[in-house]
Amino acid sequence: MRAIMLLPFLAIATSCGGGGSPATPEATDAANEQSQVRALPSDDDIISKVYDPNYSVPNGFFVDERANTAQSYTVHHVMDDSSSYELCTDNYAVAEAWESADNDARSVSGYYVGAYENDRYYEFIRELSYDDDVGNIGDLTSPGFSRVFKCSNTYRDGVDRSLLSGYAGKLNTRPLTQNSVRDFAEYFWQFTFFTQRHKKVLDSYSDYSTDGPNQTLRLAFASAQGNGRCDLIEVIEWRFVADNVSGEITSQFSPLKSFEAELVDGSPQLCQ
Repeated sequence: MRAIMLLPFLAIATSCGGGGSPATPEATDAANEQSQVRALPSDDDIISKVYDPNYSVPNGFFVDERANTAQSYTVHHVMDDSSSYELCTDNYAVAEAWESADNDARSVSGYYVGAYENDRYYEFIRELSYDDDVGNIGDLTSPGFSRVFKCSNTYRDGVDRSLLSGYAGKLNTRPLTQNSVRDFAEYFWQFTFFTQRHKKVLDSYSDYSTDGPNQTLRLAFASAQGNGRCDLIEVIEWRFVADNVSGEITSQFSPLKSFEAELVDGSPQLCQ
């Protein structure tokens, strides 16, 4: 079983759907304004990252605390009953009870190993057990890390995880800083599942508006379009806008451009 940082089936499911990406004219206009602030790389540079199996995110991007786990593992957020948003509490006993009930209800449960916490969340560590007839499982056990956010830091009640634009939650840490908004955006990127077979972060940058600090992730997706056809390359800006007073964060998922490319003898090339 190969080492993987975050398993898609345990990640936040926010699918782009089909071969294209949703956008409104207003969101696209806003993204185009932002694109003038920070120039896009060339199409050749974009596809070199899209098709590079060793590239995922730019230098300095948020790294999860479990990224250096030696073996295969999962990271999982405990959800509300409808699985619409991640739960939060500032009471350890409540978090422990939620995680225990969640573990009992999961298709792959595990026995308790220990607990850990930081300023953002409580984390409960379990050794997960797999049936030996699961075809893609080599090791019959692996660690699982289940998290419950601390409301004093991250509040996601009411977030519709099926939407890429709209209310994204609230940061309750004060003062609200560029770094805290950046960590919020980059952390949740790592738990976002897109259907495209290639998804890369080209850039992540901060700016400040009159309302508060913001973070923009510039993304590139490659979608297969069928036999004999080039891949569709989409360049997206996913902008997270924070409100200094309330701490609320809204996201704007906006396409910037698209073109076609393909791999020819292992080398990425633009299609004409």
